[in-house]
Amino acid sequence: MKYDAVIIGSGFGGLCSAYILAKEGMSVCVLEKNRQVGGSLQIYSREKSIFDTGVHYLGGLDEGQNLNRYFQYFNLMKELNLQKLDKDGFDIISFSGDEKNYPHAQGYDNFIEKLAEIFPHQRDALKLYIEKIKEVCAAFPIFNLSDEKKEISGAWFMEIDSKTYINSIFSDKKLQQVIGGSNMLYAGVEGKTPFYVHALVVNSYIESSYRCIDGSSQIARIMSANIKKLGGEILNYSEASKFHFNGNEIESVELTNGEKIEGKLFISGIELSKTIDLVEGQQLRAAYKNRIRGLENTIASFLVNVVMKPDSFPHLNYNLYHCTQPDIWTAPNYTKDTWPEAIGMFGTTTSKNPKFTENFTAMAYMRFDECEKWANTKNIIPNNINYRGEGYEEFKIEKAEKILDVLASRVPNLRANIQSYTTASPITYRDYIGSKDGTLYGVIKDYKEPMKSFITPRTKISNLLLTGQSLNLHGIMGVTISAVVTCGEILGNSYLINKIKTNLKN
Repeated sequence: MKYDAVIIGSGFGGLCSAYILAKEGMSVCVLEKNRQVGGSLQIYSREKSIFDTGVHYLGGLDEGQNLNRYFQYFNLMKELNLQKLDKDGFDIISFSGDEKNYPHAQGYDNFIEKLAEIFPHQRDALKLYIEKIKEVCAAFPIFNLSDEKKEISGAWFMEIDSKTYINSIFSDKKLQQVIGGSNMLYAGVEGKTPFYVHALVVNSYIESSYRCIDGSSQIARIMSANIKKLGGEILNYSEASKFHFNGNEIESVELTNGEKIEGKLFISGIELSKTIDLVEGQQLRAAYKNRIRGLENTIASFLVNVVMKPDSFPHLNYNLYHCTQPDIWTAPNYTKDTWPEAIGMFGTTTSKNPKFTENFTAMAYMRFDECEKWANTKNIIPNNINYRGEGYEEFKIEKAEKILDVLASRVPNLRANIQSYTTASPITYRDYIGSKDGTLYGVIKDYKEPMKSFITPRTKISNLLLTGQSLNLHGIMGVTISAVVTCGEILGNSYLINKIKTNLKN
């Protein structure tokens, strides 16, 4: 069978693309190298406790908000099992040596009010900050389901980095750190990450914040079922190895098992450099290939996934971002002695026992080169290699204990209630998610070189398009937008936006 569209990778961007095209009557096939679909939506279980691997909470899901409207189009909202996080502090920012907890509250006015209670002299600055966040979001029409054309190149929020702009608004140095305290959401880099990235990411969480009850894989499961209802196919254990061409057009993609999948259009949602590697001939210019391969990814992460003793730890209806250094923007540039400089702690909500936190994930930045000595090992289903090599387990235990020591100094009774834990390093994520260096957020956006990381969905190969987190923005909202932009190249942008709007009215 020759499909109208073959989609490589079942991350959320790939699933969204498949749904959109299948809904328009196209025959669609999604290829996934792993057993589970969903990319960062995948889950795993330890001691009958479910862990999210990448998506720990969602924003903008209240009625009428941006992600809610897109999720309604994808027929997700009716079936999702969600827990709304604490409206007065969905994120808590804390610092070593400071006993106070600083809340990020839901709702624009509430966000201002809760921080103004602690920083009354900064109330006007908080109002200005929210106004600027709204201004940035309004400049990206597609985030608001609009096909209006707006020119953003040269806009002020494209030409200043997040730290510099935040510090220009707030005179209070502690509040500067509090506002940027959740920058692990987008791996913010001092002197690089444009303010628009900060604004687009934090805005949806300020609007509303939710956690998936019993894990985020429900999103991928529902999407997969919806795609199949529309006639689409999803093939697991199907890893693409290379494209076959007829002239300048792709004729088929060959899988690692030698099978060939034919298609009219091909959409790649896997890492950009891995997509380029599928093109073995001269259909893409060497300069383009070198540019893609030379893009710098955001820093990777080290995770500790902790199972708590039964009924021992009260339910945490918020996320904790803890900073061990005075400047929250220095965390990616840690040294051996200062690591970890920032930790994100994300609890879970279970339907069986909602009064207690069954488990949590603690995340800290980690450069891939720390795992370089084990980089030639792989641990991938179905070619599963369980042993990485000498010293790897000891390395992970050492890092995990450091993270838990920091959290235990901040969170009462944490150590006493831990039952067990497992870990994930940058090479775990490299193998599990499919990124070349374990990055969770794709390509770094640099305000000084905006065009360097600007990748269009269209390629020089007429029937190959790109989607995913490195095109526009990472995260569920970012890859949703990427999928809409990519499919808009096929169907027409205005046509697709209007179809989504019409769907919401019916």
